[in-house]
Amino acid sequence: MNETPTGSTDNKTDNNPAEVEVGIRQFQQLIKEMYYEKDEARGIEGTFMWLMEEVGELSSALRSGTQEERSGEFADVFAWLTTIANVAGIDLAEAVNQKYGSGCPGCGNFLCNCSDSEKP
Repeated sequence: MNETPTGSTDNKTDNNPAEVEVGIRQFQQLIKEMYYEKDEARGIEGTFMWLMEEVGELSSALRSGTQEERSGEFADVFAWLTTIANVAGIDLAEAVNQKYGSGCPGCGNFLCNCSDSEKP
């Protein structure tokens, strides 16, 4: 049996975590377990450059990529953002909950009614 990113076991022999649904906190831990040593050595600045490269690839995929390519690039951007959060010591689940858990940061509503000229 293989241990999944959530700490449970499964019967998969290929240990493919993509087949296991994970939340933000579990995903952040998964990325940390897989890459933290390399990420820490690269630092925030170097990791940020990789994130920007992935954002560029996402931009290209949004313009002319397939749905599968777009999906992969969204996953890559999220993984690199998560990597930076790990190196910076930020708990993404907590950060998201603090910023958006009570509604839109601009108007405070769960259905944003901010003016279209505002950021949200």
